[in-house]
Amino acid sequence: MFFYRIVLFLLAPVLLIRTRISDSRAERRERLAIGRPPASKGALWIHAASNGELASAQSLIEALQNRHPLLITCNNPSGKDLVARWNLPRVTCCLAPLDFRFVLRRFFNRHDPAALVIIENEIWPNRIAAAADRGMPVIVLSARLSAPSARNWGRFPRLARAVLSRISLLSAQDQASADRFRDLGLPMKSHGPVLNLKKTIPAVKPEAKALEGLTPVFPREKTILAASTHPGEDELILGGFALALRHEPDLRLILAPRHPDRAPAIARLLSETNLHFETRSNVATPSAETQVYLADTLGEMPLWYFLASTVFVGGSLVPKGGHTPFEPAAFGCALVHGAHLDNFRDAYDQLMQNDASVLAETPNQIASAFTLSAEDRAALGSAAQVVLGDLDAKSELEALILRVEELIHRK
Repeated sequence: MFFYRIVLFLLAPVLLIRTRISDSRAERRERLAIGRPPASKGALWIHAASNGELASAQSLIEALQNRHPLLITCNNPSGKDLVARWNLPRVTCCLAPLDFRFVLRRFFNRHDPAALVIIENEIWPNRIAAAADRGMPVIVLSARLSAPSARNWGRFPRLARAVLSRISLLSAQDQASADRFRDLGLPMKSHGPVLNLKKTIPAVKPEAKALEGLTPVFPREKTILAASTHPGEDELILGGFALALRHEPDLRLILAPRHPDRAPAIARLLSETNLHFETRSNVATPSAETQVYLADTLGEMPLWYFLASTVFVGGSLVPKGGHTPFEPAAFGCALVHGAHLDNFRDAYDQLMQNDASVLAETPNQIASAFTLSAEDRAALGSAAQVVLGDLDAKSELEALILRVEELIHRK
């Protein structure tokens, strides 16, 4: 811990200058835990990095808010906006405190949370140590640790053991992650059941109002979604889509970048093609001539999954580890992806072993995947649902919540 704190101390000026440049005054105050205490202290503190982690934990959050007041923190304002749209009672949301001990002291004195629940891989050493030193249970759910991340942690074995020894309960999202946490020093008594919270996300049909003006332009059997793309992927996907149009000129593509602030760069890329495109933030109801719809908004992924019969999962053509296959599979979409799949290795291995997804890395391969017959797409979607579908996910979540409740009441 000492080495980590020295490095953090040296980086403090850079981090504080960055927050001053990128954040509003109110956002800086939240990150520094400055301000009056909330009306109600003692809430259960749930931290999730951003929208994806928050969305995966929605079922968990809804279940827990019936039992406890909740304090939810995230790393960016878009996460706060997502929580606000849920309109849940007894829930407060703010930006997460920086991992400086003086900031954390203010945060804990201000909120006095009952326990800390971390979603996925937000392992901040000072935060975890400060919570545990106050006698709070520290719980990590749907924990993910890739092989490269494990190697990085392995370079600092004393720090890894110091952090992991303070965790009361860790439920990994796959067995490989559970094994890596064990090898880094997580005590056996802290190991919980393996459960990926993304399995608990229901496939909810969007409201009819949200679909108005979209379904006529994007018939499901002709619509492809490129979900959560990263730099370096858009060119390949658009190249494959252009080739696919030669065989099926009535295909449509919804392109949803992982980070919507990349939309201007993607729009410039699209303007260099012969494709007719429109941007969601500018045009809510696209014209019938629209071939590519640039979905540069947040919180609408279920809408795009519902409209598409085929989904190319982003983060898999470049070394980002690949994004979730669970949500598009829940909507019955045919899954297409690249080879970089470390974030969900077990799931993708099962998909490929059971012919329930298509590996495509070049424009020609992508075009072939985009022009599969309706029967083949339906078969892929059904196979993915069988492979990834977990009828016991709800009961597993309920059992996990009971473990969380036991730790809180024991405290």
